[in-house]
Amino acid sequence: MKRILLALVVMSITVSGFSQEVRYGVRGALNVSNLDFEPDANFENKHRNGFAFGGFVDYGFSEDISVMLELQWSAEGGKEEGLRADYIQLPIQLRFSLSDRFSIGAGPQVALKTWRDKDGFATFTFSGLVGLEYMITDELFVDARFTYGFSNILDEDLTDLEAKNHVIQFGFGIKI
Repeated sequence: MKRILLALVVMSITVSGFSQEVRYGVRGALNVSNLDFEPDANFENKHRNGFAFGGFVDYGFSEDISVMLELQWSAEGGKEEGLRADYIQLPIQLRFSLSDRFSIGAGPQVALKTWRDKDGFATFTFSGLVGLEYMITDELFVDARFTYGFSNILDEDLTDLEAKNHVIQFGFGIKI
């Protein structure tokens, strides 16, 4: 009987030690994006103001560490019509709590273009992102993110020019 009781106690401690807090939510953001060209563009390259929206799942490993998976739509690129690109993105952030209200995160992001077919943009892109979040209440938050593209967003078959996207997002969301 003591062995069974000891086994149940050890098992309950182990299970509670690996339990995760899972939170879901939605987020919207304002984007300020632009393209870095290599070699430098011989035309005016202005930033684009756009927006992003999506949903996320935040898996808590402990009180201070979590992984956030998000699926979002984002309007990015340059201001000119021919430089605009819209994406379905999957950012994955490893997040660390600095206090009860502040957290920071960083990670990779993959994206699938949702613009016209044969528009000169690559179908898939890869980026890195860093972010800072402030919890206003237990559910509402504001955040800021910076994303920089690692891959060329232009179709390599159509041009020798290389462009990488960079985006600053200012977001607002709710966690359930």
